[in-house]
Amino acid sequence: MPSPTRSRKQSRVEARVSAEQKALIERAALLRGCSLSEYLVRSAQDAAARDIRDHDIITLSARDSQLFVEALLDPQPANAALRAAARDYQARWRTGDA
Repeated sequence: MPSPTRSRKQSRVEARVSAEQKALIERAALLRGCSLSEYLVRSAQDAAARDIRDHDIITLSARDSQLFVEALLDPQPANAALRAAARDYQARWRTGDA
């Protein structure tokens, strides 16, 4: 599957920037060894993917939210494995009575 930046381009995006912003972006593109357009597309795509990923990590679905609240309001009793893990943790990190 071709990457979005290498697939056939059919859409256009335009933006107005100040002379200072353009000079800054051109310098960054030069340092990366690519054209101004390629730099803008890569940067925007990276930022968009990051913003979506961050949103998805933080946002719970309605079902996830409901399950979380139910677990807080009606917690299940600790099973043997959890009790053993708690004992192990206490044994490793106990430094004395506080």
